[in-house]
Amino acid sequence: MAKWQDDLQFYTMHFMPYVYLPPDHKKFESLWVDFSNKYFDPEKGHALYERYISEMVLADQLGYDGLVVNEHHNTVYSMMPVCTLMAAALIPLTRRAKICCFGVPVNFEMPNRLAESYGMLDVMSGGRLEIALPLGTGMEYWANSIINPVSARARFRESLQVLLQAWTREGPTSFDGEFFNYRYLNPWPRPMQKPHPKIAIVGSGSPETVQVAAEYGFGYASVFVPISVQEKTFRKLREEMPKYGHEFTPDKALFNVMAYVAETEKLAEEEFKEHVRYWVEDTTRTTPRYLNPPGYISPEQLRIRAAATASHGGFNWEVLTSQWRIVYGTAEKVANVIGQWCESANSSRPVIHHHLGDMPHWKVVKNMTLFAEEVIPRLRRQRPAAAASAAGTADVQKRAVAGAN
Repeated sequence: MAKWQDDLQFYTMHFMPYVYLPPDHKKFESLWVDFSNKYFDPEKGHALYERYISEMVLADQLGYDGLVVNEHHNTVYSMMPVCTLMAAALIPLTRRAKICCFGVPVNFEMPNRLAESYGMLDVMSGGRLEIALPLGTGMEYWANSIINPVSARARFRESLQVLLQAWTREGPTSFDGEFFNYRYLNPWPRPMQKPHPKIAIVGSGSPETVQVAAEYGFGYASVFVPISVQEKTFRKLREEMPKYGHEFTPDKALFNVMAYVAETEKLAEEEFKEHVRYWVEDTTRTTPRYLNPPGYISPEQLRIRAAATASHGGFNWEVLTSQWRIVYGTAEKVANVIGQWCESANSSRPVIHHHLGDMPHWKVVKNMTLFAEEVIPRLRRQRPAAAASAAGTADVQKRAVAGAN
């Protein structure tokens, strides 16, 4: 079996949240779905976009292997309701990193249009596109209520069939399904990568989504669940893939890490903890009703998730840092922990969150730079030539900080 050290790559992911909340925002049960857009200030939003884009460009200059954007709706959690637009904005500003749309909920798109959009991005980027396809959180189904959650999984599967047919068969072809019918499935442009960009499924470990990844031989991005759930998911993926004639490789197991690097562990905790709290208590705050609309998940999974929600108990630093992939401290400590996680999951694709919640720009630049210069080299057998030199990254850091002031 291939080992994670053979192809270790580091992706960085940005939520691009809207952080200017009203003073009384705690009175709102949810900051998703029904939190009024009257609280969005376009001028402040414009400044945030410029700042967040500069942070992603910095990651490319520092030598990160992938820049991950994703999509959410009706929420302060993310200002990317159309992550393909953000991907298009990043392409001409970057040179080497893969552009990763992780991603567009296919159920809210016409799959032929999505095939065209991703084909266009892949050609624009010179073949740098990677995609991950989510079913979409329960909240998205309230925001896009034309889609019935009961049929979500069947529609998801059929959308995948359309995408793959559009990319792997010369058009025009026809497609007749339960949800989609095409007489002329003939997308222009087609992707540069053959047969198509690298694909993963995004999920929280539901057996149904793991099964889809195994059947198609796709990767699986396990997001925002405890370590034990992620590792159970990856074991299932490794067991199931061979049944469908596919080989599991470490690049097919993607896991998220919230990481912060500083000169000492004490300083790292002081600079990081408040932003994890903000992320847990504020940007992710929603209700069970919005999280799990009727029919969205199976009754068995509903019981499991309800029990997990009931036992969460809000922000608990000790529980979060012991049971979730959250690590802070010196470069040596962060590298050791991430290395252990890659080993236990046999994963070569950690997706790092250098920005979290309301973290200010200077902390993001510091965290991202220290991680690139001191953590990545510890985890790689040798520092890749594409990584910036210490002097070069210092100059980049100074320019990035100056640009935000």
